[in-house]
Amino acid sequence: MGQAEPFEVQLGNVETFVPVTPTIYIRVASAAGRMCELHDQLNTQVFACHEEWPYVPHLTIAKMASEQPARDAFQIALRRWSNYSGSRRILLERLTFVREEAPNCWVDVAPVLLGRRLVSR
Repeated sequence: MGQAEPFEVQLGNVETFVPVTPTIYIRVASAAGRMCELHDQLNTQVFACHEEWPYVPHLTIAKMASEQPARDAFQIALRRWSNYSGSRRILLERLTFVREEAPNCWVDVAPVLLGRRLVSR
C-alpha cells in the first residue's frame, strides 16, 4: 500500500448508536468515503479484524453505561452542537489504532501519520 496524504473532513450531525450501543457521536459528512477506503486498506494482514459492527466514520463524543443516560447526553449534544459557530472542518493528519482491552476500556496501540507509508509490505 502506498501513501495516504492528509485530507480534510467536514463534521456533520450529532447522532447515536442507541439502542445498539449507548454511544453519541458526530458523523463525518464529507470525506466519509475516503475514511472507509483507509479503513479497508488498513484492515489487512496483521491488522485484519472481523468487526462486530459495520464501519461508520465518526467522532465519538461519549459512550455511556446504558441507554437512558445516552439518550439524555444525546439531547445535550444536539443542543450544544447546534449552537456551535466554529468551523466543522478538520484536517485529518493522524489515525490511531485502538484495542478494547476490557468493556469500554480502549487503549491506543499505534499512531498512523498520514503522508507516510501506512503499511509496509
